[in-house]
Amino acid sequence: MLSRTQLRQFLAVVDTGSFTRAAASLNIAQPSLSAGIAELERQLGTRLFVRERRRIGLTPAGNELLPLARGIERSFHRAETQVGNLPVPLRPIRLGVLETLPLHWLEAIVTHYRGPEPLELVEGSARELQAALGSESLDLALTILPPGVRGDGTVLFEEPYCLALPEAHPLAGAGRIAAREVAGETMIARRSCEVLAETSRFFTERGVRPRFALRSPNDERALAMVRAGLGVTVAPRSLGRRGIAMAALEEFDLVRTVGIAFAPHWAAQFGAGHALPAIIAETARG
Repeated sequence: MLSRTQLRQFLAVVDTGSFTRAAASLNIAQPSLSAGIAELERQLGTRLFVRERRRIGLTPAGNELLPLARGIERSFHRAETQVGNLPVPLRPIRLGVLETLPLHWLEAIVTHYRGPEPLELVEGSARELQAALGSESLDLALTILPPGVRGDGTVLFEEPYCLALPEAHPLAGAGRIAAREVAGETMIARRSCEVLAETSRFFTERGVRPRFALRSPNDERALAMVRAGLGVTVAPRSLGRRGIAMAALEEFDLVRTVGIAFAPHWAAQFGAGHALPAIIAETARG
């Protein structure tokens, strides 16, 4: 197979008219150039140069190769100048996002981020995100911080789980709602809820076995149906929105700590002062 090096050696001999001058222009030893031309002639099965005492000329085969070699070299040069000068895209920051975080908060983070690296969002449960951070397939994550991980993370806020009701519901104005007061309510199950098992056990232990009108992994749909009056649900306080009242449940004292968890390589690769964590923290305060 012909190589670019062989064609450049061929063109150098043609342009300088001498093996000695061609070798000097390519910054190689003359024996190496002669060996390269000999190998090119062997591969093509014909002689390319007529070697005379004072000059070097081209054979008919050499004249046939010359325009082809120049065209190939022009194509190589065009590829180097046009493609080689294109900027190398930065690797995206892979941001893990807890499935149960409020959408408006994530939207604000993406809206205000202006860093050079593009963002790549990966949704998952708290367990899935923590595993991805450990394997370094994520760079950082907005997630629930378990006690053992807080040394590698930044706490943003703590919030309780509340009973989400339509704004016009008779219990919407109550400071705290007892489990027995929910006994006659229709419920909506948020299947992505990280405390779904604890919530079910809480009501079952108190003899409350409500009818379910919807079981959905989609928090936006579940909360929209609460607002529409289809039923009530248990959700973190941050998922509250206009048209929905978030009331405390008596004896249901679970809270979640939301924060930024970092992969081991974060500081070394992106720098401890990178703008993204600060933007996340600012939007959390807002």
